[in-house]
Amino acid sequence: MEKYICTVCGYVYDEKTGDPDNGIAPGTLWKDVPEDYVCSLCGAGKNEFEIM
Repeated sequence: MEKYICTVCGYVYDEKTGDPDNGIAPGTLWKDVPEDYVCSLCGAGKNEFEIM
């Protein structure tokens, strides 16, 4: 499982834990996260994330 970091604010999306507050279940791979996903902290788009 990988981790992705928001290059705007530093929020880390961890595939293992997902983002339940935004409806992304634990274990959801980044490639399966919807394209309209936004950062939980700053609202940046999915394209602003990079693999750690």
